[in-house]
Amino acid sequence: MSRTMIQAAVTMKQLQQKLDVIGHNMANSQTTGYKHRQAEFSSLLFQQMNNMSDPANAQGRSTPDGIRIGSGAKLGGINIDLSPGAIKETERALDIALLEKNHLLQYTVTENGVTETRYTRDGALYLSPNATNTSMLLTTKDGHPVIGENGPIEIAAGFDDISIAPNGQITVSRQGVVENVGALSVVEAVRPRLLEATGENGFRLPNDNNLGYNPAEVLQAVDATGDLVRSGSLEHSNVDMGKQMTDLVMTQRAYQFNARTISMTDQMSGLINQLR
Repeated sequence: MSRTMIQAAVTMKQLQQKLDVIGHNMANSQTTGYKHRQAEFSSLLFQQMNNMSDPANAQGRSTPDGIRIGSGAKLGGINIDLSPGAIKETERALDIALLEKNHLLQYTVTENGVTETRYTRDGALYLSPNATNTSMLLTTKDGHPVIGENGPIEIAAGFDDISIAPNGQITVSRQGVVENVGALSVVEAVRPRLLEATGENGFRLPNDNNLGYNPAEVLQAVDATGDLVRSGSLEHSNVDMGKQMTDLVMTQRAYQFNARTISMTDQMSGLINQLR
């Protein structure tokens, strides 16, 4: 197989992964709080052939002398854009929308006996009663406990009304008496590119300890003195369907060009073999 065919085949595999990312974005264009992913490419190992040794060739050039022969392109990374999406009023007390870019809610997930903290911008919250119906736990729509300033937010049953203030404070009223029962713990992703998608519209810190980062440099607590959330509202996905369609067409064209390269190289090899 020629070098050209190897380059095309390698690049086609990476382009297929980008198509998967675009398809995932488009499928979640209506998912509450979803943040679109952007595939970034980088060049693979290349070889520099210095076949232009005459000093006169370097006059007026802005690029290196010779020929750079690479091995195709690879998917350098999938970056997450945490910029806010459009906010829609729902008038539901437990629906909240985060107002600032890179802000995230915290919740816990227990899988195979291991509990870890995850993060999301999906503010559709619910109340899940315990086995005896004596208290309720504030959870995500998937039933995972939401983390407050003092851990999971548990509310004694029997209240008449519940509300979430702009600073994240949660209050309930019982027979006309207002009681503060907790506060949301909002964090800011200072280095959002280090977050890892987990499914269910959530993120987490990678488990790889060799990445060379300090968790405190990735996620930092947010001062709750200002307005953090808007209650009675939900944040839409920030997927731009027009841009996704453009990226889809361009990626498909690039895939077709690389496939045509393999086909034409194969045809030329066949002609050369016939000439022999």
